[in-house]
Amino acid sequence: MNAPSKTEVEAPYVLREDKDGVATLTLNRGDRMNPLSSAMLSALQVELDRLAKDTAARVVVLAGAGKHFCAGHDLREMRSHPDKAWQKALFEQCSETMLSLVHLPQPVIARVQGVAVAAGCQLVSMCDLAVAGEAAQFALPGIKSGIFCTTPGVGVARNLARKHALEMLFTGDLIDAKTALAWGLVNRVAPLAGLDAEVDKLARKIVAHSGAVLSLGKGLFYEQVEKGLADAYSLASEGMACNMMLEDAGEGIDAFIQKRRPDWRGR
Repeated sequence: MNAPSKTEVEAPYVLREDKDGVATLTLNRGDRMNPLSSAMLSALQVELDRLAKDTAARVVVLAGAGKHFCAGHDLREMRSHPDKAWQKALFEQCSETMLSLVHLPQPVIARVQGVAVAAGCQLVSMCDLAVAGEAAQFALPGIKSGIFCTTPGVGVARNLARKHALEMLFTGDLIDAKTALAWGLVNRVAPLAGLDAEVDKLARKIVAHSGAVLSLGKGLFYEQVEKGLADAYSLASEGMACNMMLEDAGEGIDAFIQKRRPDWRGR
């Protein structure tokens, strides 16, 4: 058996590209359908931690190299560690990464081609927005291998109606992009040839707005949806008042009144 080449050994698990305020993170194991191994999760977490402090990046796009977005956890790696402590540590590591997507100040868009299954489907569900290619497919197939997709179900159940989420969990069957759109897992579906353009169009619409306001608004959105109605309104009222104190709020209102484009300051 040939030893791995130096290029294979040194290939980064996650690639980052920045262009005009949009940071694209690409899971870089396309030959293996970009599994969320412990090493992949570690590399992704490093990039997310960097982005959390990066005010130049206004939108984040999460993509997968090759023909597929992400096939979920690395089952061979998981099978090679029979002890419960290792398994729990892996799922906690994955949960931390999923929560980091929500806690990022920037809106995150999943760019999905091919399959996004198990923890890969979870990854899509934890992004703020998602654009899928027409041939994309999604599933929570663990039940077919004797594993209930409990952690992926956390994110998926917060995107889909309960019965749709449970159908995915109980059957393990694939759903196509049109079904994912109808069920609320993705925002838009585009031909594969136009997928990048559709993602870019959405990203550019968001980049045009105030980064400070987007960051404040995203954080408040996720906080209020977990609260009861009265508490949510109380939080939202305080949040709106804080928003009005931002320099960009004043600039935006003045620009609207004066019929000109706002000059965002990011504060």
